[in-house]
Amino acid sequence: MSLFWRIFSLNAVGLFVAAALLLGPVTVSTPVLPGEALAVVGGLVGLLAANALVLRVGLAPLKRLGGAMSTADLLRPGARAPVAGPAETAELITTYNTMLDRLEAERATGAARALSAQERERHRVAQELHDEVGQTLTAVLLQLKRVADRAPGELREEVAQAQEATRAGLDEIRRIARRLRPGVLDELGLSSALRSLAAEFTTHGLTVRHQIAGDLPHLTEESELVLYRVAQEGLTNTARHAAADRAEIRLRPVADGVELLVRDNGRGVGGAPEGSGIGGMRERALLIGAVLSVGSAPDGGTDVRLSVPLTAVGGP
Repeated sequence: MSLFWRIFSLNAVGLFVAAALLLGPVTVSTPVLPGEALAVVGGLVGLLAANALVLRVGLAPLKRLGGAMSTADLLRPGARAPVAGPAETAELITTYNTMLDRLEAERATGAARALSAQERERHRVAQELHDEVGQTLTAVLLQLKRVADRAPGELREEVAQAQEATRAGLDEIRRIARRLRPGVLDELGLSSALRSLAAEFTTHGLTVRHQIAGDLPHLTEESELVLYRVAQEGLTNTARHAAADRAEIRLRPVADGVELLVRDNGRGVGGAPEGSGIGGMRERALLIGAVLSVGSAPDGGTDVRLSVPLTAVGGP
């Protein structure tokens, strides 16, 4: 029964009872006797209680819908309001769930296009840095070497300093190019790329260990790139914000796919709101239907866990 007919029926019953009492033998004295007043007040309270119960039961699905709407997050897809209640309310909830399905699909499609364009632009910039800026600095190094061979003694130290600065700049350019587009991922695969990433983030204050399983299933190119980028962003957050001295990368097969874990022993996430880095990881996870969770590690640090389903795993 619809909410309208529920309320209308209850009100109609109350009005019919009131009319029957007026037309029947029941009378009210003047002045009103205590028993008569008690009967009238009791009937009124009963009618109001029944009306409140019908409204509470009928409007409860709308309250649940409001709660679901206030907590909806397109970066955490799948949550839907339960369809219940009268016909109008059930239809409204169904329409909302359908709208949410469409919004999530459109967001995933748009994010896929944007991230694909971003990766192409990263690849182009990395290629230009490596081919143009890198080659230019290499040529400068060679020229500085020839100058150092012919420079007088009092200038050789300054030329050597210029060589070291140029060499440091060349190393930095290559590091930036690797961050923009990991060539080792294309050439040697995900396992080697993650080991290289762990070595790259291992500095004087941070030690990054890795545990990469050898029996990983074959992953699609898109899934490998998402796994690498999530690991890279997780270690970047660790190095910048966690104040940790140990971190680790784990990649292992699970029953329904593969799982990546980036763990540190830093200060943890606490109640801080998620920044753009975690938001970017969630966007990438949506591209392959993966589930990303960020929480506290057993030792008080941070766990970034990415579960990639079998649908994102390629054939053998």
